[in-house]
Amino acid sequence: MQFTKMHGCGNDYIYINGFQNNVVDPSQLAIQMSNRNFGVGSDGLVLILPSDKADFRMRMFNSDGSESEMCGNAIRCIGKYVYDKKMTDRLTVTIDTMAGVKELKLTQSGGYVQQVQVDMGEPILNPDLIPVMSSNSPVMGEMITLQDHSYTFTCVSMGNPHAITFVDSVETFPVELIGSQVEKLPLFPNKTNVEFVEVVDTSTLKMRVWERGTGETLACGTGACASLVAAVLNNRSNRKATLKLLGGSLLIEWNEATNHIFMTGPAATVFEGDWLL
Repeated sequence: MQFTKMHGCGNDYIYINGFQNNVVDPSQLAIQMSNRNFGVGSDGLVLILPSDKADFRMRMFNSDGSESEMCGNAIRCIGKYVYDKKMTDRLTVTIDTMAGVKELKLTQSGGYVQQVQVDMGEPILNPDLIPVMSSNSPVMGEMITLQDHSYTFTCVSMGNPHAITFVDSVETFPVELIGSQVEKLPLFPNKTNVEFVEVVDTSTLKMRVWERGTGETLACGTGACASLVAAVLNNRSNRKATLKLLGGSLLIEWNEATNHIFMTGPAATVFEGDWLL
């Protein structure tokens, strides 16, 4: 079975063309292929499938086999995949996800996509829909005490749940220790992604992320979007800012007129290969 490994800001996934391959157990395949010692090595597996609602449909599975609703870095790579492989000749495409249909605008050079802007839709702030067990709406100032320290979280969904806290330095913060605990708290019925954000200035944020079902990754597109929303709600950022992640930078804008979040960033192919079933 042919596969393509791609990444967006270092957030790497294995992509399989579901028009040509029937994956019977994608959850188990994600576990096997994502293993960085005995498999291809990745943050998860993405299937590119037919859709009756959009040009294409995506399903994504974390490295532990769990399925997620959406991934901002993965969806940019799908845009590159379908254009580069001539599955479409249009520079505007729609992708059906578990978080709704997303529109992508592709920027190409020499016949290959280099950058993708994604309309990520409106942020979800209702605690019941994120979901998070809180009486606050929006969920701001949610206090969580771990390791004898208290952290204040803002919760946002971009189709998948995020809990964001602001820290003095992302470089020195114990992301694995705190992120792994917050992810699985009963406060979050579907678990949560956890973002740690350092405000450089009102147009620049640094972010590290602990992704549910995977662990710390080099980037998270939905997490970057959720982090900007949290920064704006807490009066720490402009509505348009550069998010500096471990694997690169994303430009995020929360459009005031439409209430939609727009994410712009790179997409890259790493290599292709055959997986022996």
